[in-house]
Order: sequence, then structure tokens, then C-alpha cells
Amino acid sequence: MKIKIERYGIYFANLNPTLGSEINKIRPVVVISQEEMNLFSDTIVVCPLTSKIHRQWRSRIQILCNGKNAEIAVDQIRTISKIRIKKQIDKLQSNTSIKLRNLIVEMYGE
Repeated sequence: MKIKIERYGIYFANLNPTLGSEINKIRPVVVISQEEMNLFSDTIVVCPLTSKIHRQWRSRIQILCNGKNAEIAVDQIRTISKIRIKKQIDKLQSNTSIKLRNLIVEMYGE
């Protein structure tokens, strides 16, 4: 079964194996790569979500994901194979996707 991967969709993904301080295990990720890349490439760009909240960190965005408090770890952006994606569990609201895009530009430039 092939999953349609959408920008700003939140999916479970297997992030193992990892090295050092990279966020690991099976966890939610938000897809930030553009629709064309998601359709034609074998890889996608994601930000992992964590339940450990760091309100003072400017590199994180607090959200509700599937009814639970979570945080988008913009400082942990990574490219992963589509094979790592399991199932969609949620989608960012429009105002949150704008906030995410703005933070990415602030952190990594235009």
C-alpha cells in the first residue's frame, strides 16, 4: 500500500537508526518538503515531533497533534526515505504551517 505524502501532514515515521543527539524511534513527523518533491522523489524532508515541551526554545513550535501536546523540533530537520513513513495521523492547521515556514526561514535563511 502506497501512502500519499502531503506537505504539512503529520505521519508516524521510523527514525532509527540515529547517531548522537538525533531524535530517534518511531514518532510523529511533519512533512515540510514541497508537494512536487513528495510526489516524485524517494525522500522527503521532515521535522520530528516530541512530547517534551521546551517553551523557551525559539527553535520549537508547540502544537496539538492528535489531541496531545507536542512540539515541532525545527532544529532537527532531516531528510528521510519514504520507506520510513507509516501512516498519517494529523495535519497542521493553516496558521501553524505559516508559523513553521517563517521559523524555517528565520533559522536557515531565505
